[in-house]
Amino acid sequence: MVVNNGDKYHTRTHDLFLKRHTHHNDNEDSQAVFSALDTVLKDTLERLKKIRKGIPIAGTGSLVRVLCVEGKVETALLVRKRMLEKCVTLDVFTHNYLISWLCKMDNLSKASRIMQEMLEVGPSPNRVTYNTLIGGYCRLDNIDRALGLFSSMSESGIKPNRVTCNILVPYTLQKRNGEIDRALEYWDKMYQKGTQVDVVAYNALIHGFCLSPNMNMAFKYFCEMCKRGFRPDVFTYNTLIYGLCKEGRIDEACGLQDAMSNMGVLPDEVSYRTVIHYLCLHGDITRANRFLLNSFMDSMIADPHIWNMVIDWCRKHGDFDSVFPIRGLMVKAGVLPNTRTYNLLIHSEVKRGNVLDALSLKQNMIDKGLFPDVITYNILIGAMCNIGYVHYAVQFYNEILRSECEPDITTYTELIRGHCMKANMKVAVNFFKIIRGSGLPLDHVPFDILIKKYCKMGEPEKAFDLYQEMKDRGIRMLLAMDKVDHMHPDLVTDLLGILRPTSKLNRQLPLVSAYSGGCIG
Repeated sequence: MVVNNGDKYHTRTHDLFLKRHTHHNDNEDSQAVFSALDTVLKDTLERLKKIRKGIPIAGTGSLVRVLCVEGKVETALLVRKRMLEKCVTLDVFTHNYLISWLCKMDNLSKASRIMQEMLEVGPSPNRVTYNTLIGGYCRLDNIDRALGLFSSMSESGIKPNRVTCNILVPYTLQKRNGEIDRALEYWDKMYQKGTQVDVVAYNALIHGFCLSPNMNMAFKYFCEMCKRGFRPDVFTYNTLIYGLCKEGRIDEACGLQDAMSNMGVLPDEVSYRTVIHYLCLHGDITRANRFLLNSFMDSMIADPHIWNMVIDWCRKHGDFDSVFPIRGLMVKAGVLPNTRTYNLLIHSEVKRGNVLDALSLKQNMIDKGLFPDVITYNILIGAMCNIGYVHYAVQFYNEILRSECEPDITTYTELIRGHCMKANMKVAVNFFKIIRGSGLPLDHVPFDILIKKYCKMGEPEKAFDLYQEMKDRGIRMLLAMDKVDHMHPDLVTDLLGILRPTSKLNRQLPLVSAYSGGCIG
């Protein structure tokens, strides 16, 4: 009934049911059928056991790696454990994969345990194993453990390579409060061991010194790099330019950017952004514009952020006549203005008193497919309050509520200010209540506005209630009203003048004196 055809088993079904054509005993036929099936099942199970035992280790390693990629690292560790129980050791590549994913998850304890097991039962860790674990400890600021692994690596006869250098040196410089001697010690050790350094290794060292900061050492190794025949790349120059700018050495940074062009290394977006940003910070808008034009001539289509920096500087320093020509040059260069650009332009128009032009810009940005954010609305709400059109300010507030952005503390502060200017105290207080219930962080400005208004209206009790609430909330402030353009310049004098004849609040006068001393709390 069952035909053994080599190693394959075939059951001829029609042989099992011949009783339909013959006159055999039913019980005997049934027993024969089940015996045949039983034999087939037993042989099949034996074959499955042999197949399972014969699964190659490489297949298990692939399974472990796939599980790691899918984020199932714990399952991958369980598979490895089961294999170890069967005295099967996975290859070093798979172990490195596991250690790498554990380091990404910041689970350095398990990663170290796996490496220890590798040292005990195999496979032996290789350079990748050490580099991965060293990098993991560096990212967690555990430099001592990373350096210990570096020593173990050398003692085990594994030579550090440029990857080891690129990981260890910059982290030693950055994370150990600029421990330069220690970093250089390991750099020299790697050099003596014949570790092949490259541009990336030098960049890592220079980057570390720039962050320390120690620009003298950075330039020393820049010169050594050139002497040894390594050509600095754009990352090398950008690192040095950033380091010089951070130290306020803007002229040297600009000179270095010019030099890199002469050396055949074209400045990129990062080069221009760094120099222009720091030129704007130092008020050198003329040179900032020159570098902006250079980027245009270098066919460098800079992102809007660079152009926005220059526009913002002009806006802050009242040079509104330069704002729109820069925007025109920006568009000509193929850079599309973003929401930040429009916010700067809208604010410039508001500062010039051109509220209608500001509203036109808002519509223009919508037509271009950009959506106003809360900053856009805050600028317009403040502008409407300044000219007394509080109802338009409320319309913009309602527009915020209908949009995807959320009102912030500035939104409500402007609305409170606008309604106080119109003496709509009920509405102003309602907006103040909204702030209280919104969870937004309260500062002293809304309190100042309301206290000032209540003082002018001759309602000291309400003013003191707000003062007491501000104190209870732990809000500290310097009474620098002259720094806030919409504040009363002599709030305390007014408050004291109202309170002196008010016997009910005489006991509060010491509090007012403390208030006039410049701080609360």
